[in-house]
Amino acid sequence: MQAFSSVSIRIILLVLAIVFIAGRGFSQSEFYDISTIQDIKLTFFQSNWDAKLDSLKAANEEAYLLAKSVEINGERFDSIGVKYKGNSSYKATNAKNPMHIELDYIRPDQNYKGLKDIKLGNGFSDPTFVREALSYEILRQYMDAPLANFAKLTINGQAWGLYSNQQSINKSFIRDHFITDGNNPFFKGNPQTIGGPPGSSGLPDLVYSSTDSSAYYTRYEMKSDYGWRELLALMDTLKNHPGSIDKILDIDRALWMLAFNVVLVNLDSYTGGFAQNYYLYYDENERFIPIVWDLNMSFGNFPNLSSGMGSGSLSLTQMQNLDPLTQSTNASRPLIKVLLSNATYKRMYLAHIRTMLKENFADDHYRTRALAMQAIIDAEVQADTKKFYTYAQFLSNVDQTTAGFFLSPGLTALMDARHDYLVANANLSPAPPVLANPLWSPAVPISSASVWVTASVQNASTVWVGVRENTGDIFIRHQLFDDGQHQDGAAGDGTYGAALTAGKAKLQYYLYAENTQAGAFLPERAEFEYFTLASSIPLPQVGALVLNEFLADNENGMADENAELEDWVELYNRSNQALPLFGLYLSDDPNNADKWAFPESAVLPAGGFLVVWLDEDGDQGALHANFKLSKSGEFLMLSDGISQVYDSLSFGTQQSDISFGRYPNGTGPFQAMPVTFDTYNTTTGTSSAGTSGSGIRLSPNPASQSVRIDSPIEIGRVQLFNALGALCGEQEVEGTSGFFSVASLPPGMYWVKAGIQEARKLIVR
Repeated sequence: MQAFSSVSIRIILLVLAIVFIAGRGFSQSEFYDISTIQDIKLTFFQSNWDAKLDSLKAANEEAYLLAKSVEINGERFDSIGVKYKGNSSYKATNAKNPMHIELDYIRPDQNYKGLKDIKLGNGFSDPTFVREALSYEILRQYMDAPLANFAKLTINGQAWGLYSNQQSINKSFIRDHFITDGNNPFFKGNPQTIGGPPGSSGLPDLVYSSTDSSAYYTRYEMKSDYGWRELLALMDTLKNHPGSIDKILDIDRALWMLAFNVVLVNLDSYTGGFAQNYYLYYDENERFIPIVWDLNMSFGNFPNLSSGMGSGSLSLTQMQNLDPLTQSTNASRPLIKVLLSNATYKRMYLAHIRTMLKENFADDHYRTRALAMQAIIDAEVQADTKKFYTYAQFLSNVDQTTAGFFLSPGLTALMDARHDYLVANANLSPAPPVLANPLWSPAVPISSASVWVTASVQNASTVWVGVRENTGDIFIRHQLFDDGQHQDGAAGDGTYGAALTAGKAKLQYYLYAENTQAGAFLPERAEFEYFTLASSIPLPQVGALVLNEFLADNENGMADENAELEDWVELYNRSNQALPLFGLYLSDDPNNADKWAFPESAVLPAGGFLVVWLDEDGDQGALHANFKLSKSGEFLMLSDGISQVYDSLSFGTQQSDISFGRYPNGTGPFQAMPVTFDTYNTTTGTSSAGTSGSGIRLSPNPASQSVRIDSPIEIGRVQLFNALGALCGEQEVEGTSGFFSVASLPPGMYWVKAGIQEARKLIVR
């Protein structure tokens, strides 16, 4: 099988997602679609709502004002919360201020197509209006980052102008982008007050100064139920154990973040004066993942490298010529200092800078994108009577510098000169290694067997390959050798090789090479992008296995082994032979195809059904996935995690205890129907496992001691299979009814099979 890169996967799955979007209601991605302007209408109870929001902001308690309603693209929500947000962007005398709208402020489940909070920026320091959306678009090429577009706001019937609309970084974002339930330590790096004394005091700069977590309460906002111990461990590692930083920090994402900040002169960030506007999430690998936030002052709109508003502001020329190693010796920026003092990390960082420059700023691509975004909002900008700049400045600031809160450099005035400076900089000018696509022998290795990798690399002294089996794993490095002893040809011929172990189902991999002055990745966007090598394992034929039914709002239906009412999806085997499921994956994200892997022993009997609980409770059993479904609608996919999609669908808003399934069973289109948990789908009444439909019936179900089995024909031999398809018991039953014992079985899901009749699901407690 050909090894596909993640780029290929994303293109395939994006096309797939577009096809299904046409047939459904909505998704979060549409709310942030850059080609659309969202229509938001706020209604407050009070006529003096602005003064009340100012008072709440002045109190600095992050409190919301109860508003009467908000209408989003025609859909109305009552009893919502609104507050002003921002630091520099907020001012009581502003004609419009940035806003945070909380839809579930009073009603916990209230949401707009899955969204519970909306964050709107007022463009106070951006004449172009597009800095934020353009910056996020560039950043999303290299690391997980929010979506962003635009919204027009109406308040109490009065037009309030155009706003930027940014996706929140919250638990929903975390679950969508990382393999986690979102409940791990989670911090926002923003001080409670801006403009503290110079140095580390009061800033979320990751400087370790005390073992007492209370010393950091004003510097970091904890978004989780716990986590100070983990955050202090990160800071302690930066200060006292820098050689172990890779054990507690996702190094590559941190390097991409720092490279982005310095290339785009994004100094309202960890790199800049206040060391802020980032999140840290502690993932399942016990490493912190950095996430960039708040890019309204990117492209040089915030010129400070030191704390204190207006102090030490950089000129346009200084920003154009900002050193790529800026802050690398600053003890008050230990993340930068520690990473860039490591020679390999420094070369990786510089390689990332080269990639960003080549892909975005070597030509006019970024300017073309800025103009395209401006064309979308042009009419709304003209109509906005509360904007901070003139319409002429909106047009001209793409190229020409405009005076404002700070100096707002023209995008091209800053970045054309910046590109030229960086590519000629002594740190970036040395020639990096040149890598060719690696070869694997055998090209399709046997699962978990030995496999050789070789690659042609020029101008390198060290070459290694990073490998992992699934997206949630950490890449492990394996050095490649050019010594003539690793299937690499002659020693010193520029071909490097090594023996590795193939993945059980697949390997995700990338190459890295360096010499004494420069490094290079293949693919260049690694680790965010990578190649995939599939192993030879038996997989079902496309069409033999389908998503058959799911329930996204389980209020009163079947419970799992732990008596919990959870989301679930049912698979159906349309073939006449048992199908191994190992090597297949379920996901709710087309950009993260291998989100949940079927266990190695999972087998679906011929003509049988298999239910997977979508509950983020993997510790409850092998068939509990690491994601949930949104009853507001989203995406669901069954694939091999590489390039082959077995089945998928996008769906809109779901009703409580009404499933969405194929009718006729296994072949028809999806439609709303009564729940038919683990049995043939029907549209004419409730059918649940073991209680109705043709074939055997089981009662009680769930059971803990013995089970009565009834059948329209002679029963004969009764076989019990566990949820993974393994036989765990059998018994002869005479006639058309009888009993069999389950007292010795551990709690869980089981299949009950009687002769040639349709299998039924049994829950044992």
